[in-house]
Amino acid sequence: MIGTLVKSKAGHDKGTIYIVIKEDEKNVYVSDGLLKSVEQPKKKNIRHIQPIKKCCSDELVNKLLQQMPVRDEEIKRIIKLYQNGN
Repeated sequence: MIGTLVKSKAGHDKGTIYIVIKEDEKNVYVSDGLLKSVEQPKKKNIRHIQPIKKCCSDELVNKLLQQMPVRDEEIKRIIKLYQNGN
């Protein structure tokens, strides 16, 4: 699920679009590059997010899987490209 664009279904951030940057058994850690940075991602229950689509950047997914540093600007750019495409 890492690198997937998701939309929050519950909580005060309902409707916000994020990218999954880490995951564990019951939770995912998401970032939007603005309020929730890559260094301090938001912890969300898997049941409280809705996958939108796989990330359009294979380079970003590879960086996340290899635990290489990712900048907030990269996250913001991908989310903005998705929002402008809709």
